[in-house]
Amino acid sequence: MSWNNDGGGPNQGPWGPVNRQPQPPDVEKILRMARERFSGNLPGGRMWPAVAALAVLGWMASGIYVVEPDEEGVVVRFGKYVETYKSGLHYHLPYPIETVYKPKVTVVRRIEIGYRTRGHNTADMPVESLMLTGDENIIDIDMSVQYLINNTPNYLFNLRNPAQDPDKVVRDVAETAIRQVIGRNSIDEALTTGKDRIQSITKEAMQEILNSYNSGLSIVAVQLQQVAPPEEVIQAFKDVASAREDRERAINEAQGYRSDILPKAKGEAAKVVQEAEAYKTAKVARAQGDASRFTSLLTEYEKAREVTRTRIYLETMEEVMSGVHKVIIDGGASNGVLPYLPLDSNRRRAPDPHASTGKGGAP
Repeated sequence: MSWNNDGGGPNQGPWGPVNRQPQPPDVEKILRMARERFSGNLPGGRMWPAVAALAVLGWMASGIYVVEPDEEGVVVRFGKYVETYKSGLHYHLPYPIETVYKPKVTVVRRIEIGYRTRGHNTADMPVESLMLTGDENIIDIDMSVQYLINNTPNYLFNLRNPAQDPDKVVRDVAETAIRQVIGRNSIDEALTTGKDRIQSITKEAMQEILNSYNSGLSIVAVQLQQVAPPEEVIQAFKDVASAREDRERAINEAQGYRSDILPKAKGEAAKVVQEAEAYKTAKVARAQGDASRFTSLLTEYEKAREVTRTRIYLETMEEVMSGVHKVIIDGGASNGVLPYLPLDSNRRRAPDPHASTGKGGAP
């Protein structure tokens, strides 16, 4: 038998009318039941003050914090900087009155420019690595930068969202600085002898920019990991480098030859000069001696002209005839008989220096 056949309406059930509309909960009834239940656990119904006291104590205790040795605790009150604390146990007014930030200030952070290291693999970032040199060439540079925090309040409050991306500002500054430095140098300097100087200048430029922002960051090191021409023209640059090495080798060989031959030439020149000086000295001394002898002869000639003339004649004849083969004949041997002189046989003999001392015939 249907319930509706008993004369009831559509909301009539076997136990009376049925109310199909949802009814909201009776909050006051629920609170009254909870108060009655908990008030029976404590004498005098003091449960609510105790719970409130415990909540307040827990809230106050939440202000206790520990700063690790590699951290600094920066306390802000309603967003305004209050003080910086070193390592140890400290207390600040609980949130939301005061908040503490604890960045690590002794950790040296490292960022990569132009590449990213993912495990054992390295991904190239050409957007960051390709840049223009001062002589209008394109060069591919990978660089790493190491930095740390040296002023915690400046780092937290002068940079935008440092906690979300602490490396973004340093990466942007690094790109700006390295492009500025490379734009002032030629590609040969960047590829060969100028790397150390470029690193040093880039570090100084980065630090200057960060100081102008009051960033609270200090650059520890800048290292050029790879400096190379773009992959499309790398073979041409290798050919240029090979030609440069050949040029340097030829220059070194020429300098070696110069170092070998130049001292010898200088020695020969010094020898010639010394010989000329010696010849000059000898000739001058001989000329001076001849002049002195002539002067002395002139003096003697003035005293006794005939005697001096005869002596000079005899000395000259002695000097001239000393190397000539001679035959001396006494003046009386030529009277009456023609003397026979074997001149050919005498001429074939070796000259005798004592032949001139005999008299009266051939020696």
